[in-house]
Amino acid sequence: MNELPTLSNVNIPDAMSTQTGAKVKYEYDPNKQWFVFRASYGREQKASDYLVEDGTYVYIAKRLVRKGGGRRMEYDLQVLIPNLLFVYTTRTQADLYIKSTSAISYVTYYLNHFITDEFGNNPPLTISYREMMNFITATCNHNEHIMFVNASQVHYRGGELVRVIDGDFRGAVGKVARVAGQQRVVLSITNVGLVSTAYMQTFCPRT
Repeated sequence: MNELPTLSNVNIPDAMSTQTGAKVKYEYDPNKQWFVFRASYGREQKASDYLVEDGTYVYIAKRLVRKGGGRRMEYDLQVLIPNLLFVYTTRTQADLYIKSTSAISYVTYYLNHFITDEFGNNPPLTISYREMMNFITATCNHNEHIMFVNASQVHYRGGELVRVIDGDFRGAVGKVARVAGQQRVVLSITNVGLVSTAYMQTFCPRT
């Protein structure tokens, strides 16, 4: 898979301004990066609403969670990775949001603690466009069985990459592993964590 994912092969939900009705664009732009923002006290959706209204594309991974039981089974849409939102913008605009926008003063950069800049500081974490498209492909359908997991919960079957070829996770690329007693496909978000799909039967070696 050498090509960048495009709108034709990745099912990405639209972001739309409620004030103008205009769609916020998220196509590949060499001047933009995917930054990870952290919103304190579970205010990631509030921050996302503000950024989308300002014309910036934001992605928050969510999953359906069952509520109640029996005939009154209901579902609630909950954030998959608490407090984090993924923001597609330029570094200049990202700095403006983090350092100078009082309306979202509760938002900070999620830092990359594995590298330092020339001043000895950890820079803002960015996720590659390819990796974000894979992450969005795996999570945009809000499947109730998707999980955010840590490495101790994952037991890899092998090191080969596979592509899911059917169902809610179609197109997602990851490694086959056993998680919670089931065979699943696990994909990583660099320096953030691991996401596990539902039980998988339909996947093939990545090409």
